[in-house]
Amino acid sequence: MRALVFEAPERAVVADVDKPEIGPDEVLVRSHAVGICHSDFELYAGHYIIPVEYPIIPGHEWSGEVAETGREVKHLKPGDRVVGECVVGPGGRDHFGFSISGANAEYFRARAEWLHVLPDELSYTGGALVEPFSVAYSATHHAEGLDPSDHVAVVGGGPIGLLCVAAAAAHNARVTLVEPQASRRAKGPELGARQGLDPTAEDFEDAVAEVTQGRGFDVVIEAAGVPAAMASALELAGDEARVSFVGIDVGSYDAAKLGLVQSEALRIRGIIGSPGL
Repeated sequence: MRALVFEAPERAVVADVDKPEIGPDEVLVRSHAVGICHSDFELYAGHYIIPVEYPIIPGHEWSGEVAETGREVKHLKPGDRVVGECVVGPGGRDHFGFSISGANAEYFRARAEWLHVLPDELSYTGGALVEPFSVAYSATHHAEGLDPSDHVAVVGGGPIGLLCVAAAAAHNARVTLVEPQASRRAKGPELGARQGLDPTAEDFEDAVAEVTQGRGFDVVIEAAGVPAAMASALELAGDEARVSFVGIDVGSYDAAKLGLVQSEALRIRGIIGSPGL
């Protein structure tokens, strides 16, 4: 079968590889749709937030069809349309498509408990968005009771950021998208944001004060993974705000006003995938 293989950092090939053999609690899946995440570029470059070894088959945003099941698998059968979790193993030790070969192959194997059946109304393409949306949902889930009284700032209008906008708006929270690119910023209201703000604008601080009535945001979800944006999340947060860092950065630095963590009594949470949700 054919598979995309990262043989080493910055060396990717489409190769003929053996079809995986499955164990009694595993499932053989035929790939139908696989997304590309920014983390895949990090993996290609040779680093990730957990140790990785090469060669590795990437692909953690996917949907597929069950081709074969192990003898101990009871809740799945050949022909079922499925999606899978990314952060898996005891305590989130393994990341599918990073420490475990992923879905960028004609067939791949996964443990049955990582898989979930797609509803009939969702296409395979839509199914490949389930994992990234689950990451966005995790950011709102861990915001400690997000509700309509909260004013949420989502920092970063890339795919994960826009999904965070949709997830927060689904809680009926007031959402503001903070994004420098006008084209991305314009997408925010389509997904439920009340407004979009340009953090590079001269009047940005005044605009934040106006939309939050001078209090700062109740919840800040940082989804850019850019060090300067990550630092800015602390400054956007109001008193006792909940701050979720969902954007991933690997090894970069930026100055941050760390005193705000204490002076504003901030509650900060790092988000990696959506384990357990």
